[in-house]
Amino acid sequence: MAIEAMTFHRPVTIGDLVTCYAEIVRVGRTSMTVKIEAIARRRLSGEEVRVTEGTFVYVAIDDQGRPRPVES
Repeated sequence: MAIEAMTFHRPVTIGDLVTCYAEIVRVGRTSMTVKIEAIARRRLSGEEVRVTEGTFVYVAIDDQGRPRPVES
């Protein structure tokens, strides 16, 4: 796995409800790129704020740890 980019927008505070959303943005021969975003719902106010987001690359590997084709 590699992190292409990650941004921390706001802190998560005690009591927040955190939800993560993921979207596949690219599928290659042996890897896929996924954008992940975390949203916090503030316990006291109910306000929803983006707290972090990042772009991650995951590589499919076989039993020997070598890259293998991504299954569709």
